[in-house]
Amino acid sequence: MLAAEPVGSNTEPWSQWRGSDRTSTLQQPPWPANLSDDFLNEQWTVKLNEGYSSPILTEHIVFSVETHDKKEEIFRAFDRHTGEELWSYAVDGTVKVPFFASKNGSWARATPVTDGEHVYFLTMSDILTCLEVDTGKLAWQVDLKQREDTKAPTFGGVSSPMIDGDFLYIQGGHAAAKLDKQSSKNVWRVLEDKRGMFGGSFSSPIIATLHGIRQFVVQTRSTLAGVDLQTGGILWSTPVEASRGMNILTPVIANNRVFTASYGGGSFCYEIGYEGGKFDVKMAWQNKKLEGYMTTPVTVENFIYHQARDKKLYCLDFETGEVQWVSDQAFGQYWSMVVNGGQILALDQKGTLILFKANTTSFEIQDQRKISKDPTWAHLAVSGEQLFVRGLKHMSAYKWEVDG
Repeated sequence: MLAAEPVGSNTEPWSQWRGSDRTSTLQQPPWPANLSDDFLNEQWTVKLNEGYSSPILTEHIVFSVETHDKKEEIFRAFDRHTGEELWSYAVDGTVKVPFFASKNGSWARATPVTDGEHVYFLTMSDILTCLEVDTGKLAWQVDLKQREDTKAPTFGGVSSPMIDGDFLYIQGGHAAAKLDKQSSKNVWRVLEDKRGMFGGSFSSPIIATLHGIRQFVVQTRSTLAGVDLQTGGILWSTPVEASRGMNILTPVIANNRVFTASYGGGSFCYEIGYEGGKFDVKMAWQNKKLEGYMTTPVTVENFIYHQARDKKLYCLDFETGEVQWVSDQAFGQYWSMVVNGGQILALDQKGTLILFKANTTSFEIQDQRKISKDPTWAHLAVSGEQLFVRGLKHMSAYKWEVDG
């Protein structure tokens, strides 16, 4: 009889926001349906200053960003197996967020991205920085406010940059842009919006293939659009209804459809058409009562798992929008979720880790565990046998301990 394949034997990088392809999906052996110390063991914990930025990884390093003394953002590199700090780099300048956002602090929010040689991060004050992975040495730095003649975003630079080949894609400087990742020079810059409160984007972009054409899919405070990767031309676009431009989550894509949900607007599924060399977009379905907030959904076999503004979890049919089930329980204000086959691992903003089955009949929790006393707004990072949790003032590494 063959031994079961150990957890984490298929290691995938977690190099950016929501993992290697930004879908928060892994292909690994099943996780144990038990989150106790016997199965998920803490390796190390380090204390940090406040931050909501999610950890990212190379083979040997885990990175984290924090806000120090309301004056600077500090980028730190740790040995991912021991927690030993390898180097740090500080960038002066912060942003004090206004109104309703201030209750959660003005801490660093955007998640960095790495190609294994360099790591790139955007600060709340819209400064884009590139560092060498092994040494922390500065490769280049651009203050987008100065270069693009803009002001700091009212709610800070919160959109997470991404890499595709030789290029870096961002939502910063009050626009969406493609940069040469070696020189930092703009290749193109589109969807500019300098309107004070609406100038900075909340959502983070993705690259997706629609009708066989790879494209940059981006959501601003008012608009969802597909952008030509080479030219920056707008392939298709549609307005997205939201209260005060609160389009926060990252769009989810399947079968030439794009799902998003906004605060004050509802849930929207757009059908992206293509005929005669031209794209078009129309509403496939919408649910005005099912509003989004900050949680980006995940998909499994054409079903959407979505934590809504009411703090409950919903399972939706991507094709029809029909609600398959809704959780009886309301949770915290935010979830990060990672899919692995028929399982979904979620981290609640209140510090609880929840493992549940991805099915369309009911919300079936396999196990749950209080894993942090701090609020946990940062997204989970999972790679191989390791799990990384960023609390407001700490970061912890855990390891799946299962006999083969």
